[in-house]
Amino acid sequence: MTTIESKRALRAAMLVRRQGLGEAERQTAAEALLACFRLERPIELPAIVSGFWPIKDEIDIRPLMTHLHGAGCRLALPVVHGRGQRLSFRTWRPGEPLEAGVFGTLQPQASCETLEPDALLVPLLACDAEGWRLGYGGGFYDRTLEDLRKRRKVTAIGVGFDQQLVPDVPHGAEDQRLDWLLTDRRACAFV
Repeated sequence: MTTIESKRALRAAMLVRRQGLGEAERQTAAEALLACFRLERPIELPAIVSGFWPIKDEIDIRPLMTHLHGAGCRLALPVVHGRGQRLSFRTWRPGEPLEAGVFGTLQPQASCETLEPDALLVPLLACDAEGWRLGYGGGFYDRTLEDLRKRRKVTAIGVGFDQQLVPDVPHGAEDQRLDWLLTDRRACAFV
C-alpha cells in the first residue's frame, strides 16, 4: 500500500471514530482540553496564536481561544485561498462575526488585519507519538508550517480528542511534524 493509500484508509477510519462521539463527550472534552493546556502551557503567553473554527466533528477549541484572549494573546483564524496554497491568518476576537470560507470553514472578515502567528493550533484526524499528523489531505498546514519555519520560530500544536492518537501516521517528505499534541487527556511535547 502506498503512503497516499495508507493515509486515505486511516483518514476514513478516523472520521468514523470521531463521528461516534456523543454530544456530552464532546462538551466534556472541550473543557478538559482547556484544563490540559493550563496544566502544561505548551506556549509562553501572551503570544499571537492561530486557532481554527471547528468543523466536521472537530474538538471545540473555542473555550481555549477565549482563555487565550483573556490571557492577552492576539488571536487569528486561518484563511484558505485555494488548492496548493498556504494559509494566511486574520485577526479575530471572541464574539466577532465570521464569514464563510472554502471547504465549509468560517473565517474572519476580509477587512481584518493579516498577521503571522507565533503558535498554531492545528486540527487533526490522527497523530502519532512522533508528532506526525494526519489532516484532511489538502496539505494547507504542511505548506504553511514549512514556509513559516523557513523564516521564524513557530510552535505547531496538534489539537484533537485523545482517541485520535494512533500508533503510526503514514508520512512523506512534504509532511511537517508537530511540536506538541494537546488533547482532552494530555499535552505532550515531541522531541
